[in-house]
Amino acid sequence: MRNNKSIVLILCLAVLLTSCSTKKNEPLRIALSSATANYEKWIHQVDSNAVTIDFDKMPIDLAIRLLSSCDGLLLTGGEDVVPSYYGKTADSARCETNPGRDSLEFALIRRAMELKIPILGICRGQQILNVAMGGTLVVDIPSDHPSAIFHRCEDYTKCFHHVVVQKSSNLMAICQTDTGWVTTNHHQAVEKIAPGFRAVAWSPDSIIEAIEYANPTQKPFLQAVQWHPERMAADNALSEPLMKAFLKRAEK
Repeated sequence: MRNNKSIVLILCLAVLLTSCSTKKNEPLRIALSSATANYEKWIHQVDSNAVTIDFDKMPIDLAIRLLSSCDGLLLTGGEDVVPSYYGKTADSARCETNPGRDSLEFALIRRAMELKIPILGICRGQQILNVAMGGTLVVDIPSDHPSAIFHRCEDYTKCFHHVVVQKSSNLMAICQTDTGWVTTNHHQAVEKIAPGFRAVAWSPDSIIEAIEYANPTQKPFLQAVQWHPERMAADNALSEPLMKAFLKRAEK
């Protein structure tokens, strides 16, 4: 009987080791709230084997189940978040929204946090993360926060501005720079920061350009930026290092 138990134990250990080895060798599965060629290229220039899954327009129940098999969530750019979610219903006429996408992304954010998988937010991705956790947004920067800085241009490929990064931040640890030039294309921005988050980068006119956990100790990876690193040169310190850090945590 004792010998039989030992055999069963050895077999169970063998199965466990095999499954762990198989998982280790599988490509990373990255969920994108809405995929475009730029985001996929950005991921694949760091990890050419990564599998990208486009969650755009996916039924919420299916998306929640599928997210459980993913290693990271990338919240991408796009339409404005519905203003009623952050107490500014009267400003709805000043926004171009996609309520279905909002509902899906709120559900994805909740589930990703439950699963403790890494989250990276870009542009709208930063904004909806902030709203999901109880923060608010500037509805329209040119009207509500006028300045000499252009955050959105007719030709987004020629729209850049300077940012300053907080030296004690996780963003600084990732990018190894406290300043740089970024590609920008937005008319909204984080206003009141959600509880548990902190601002860690700003444009010259004080628009919040990056947020992260106020206390990231023993928390899953969560980083969000207002600029578009997926459209920037790979050697820009505020671009590829973000994806490298995100995928490194996804591997774990």
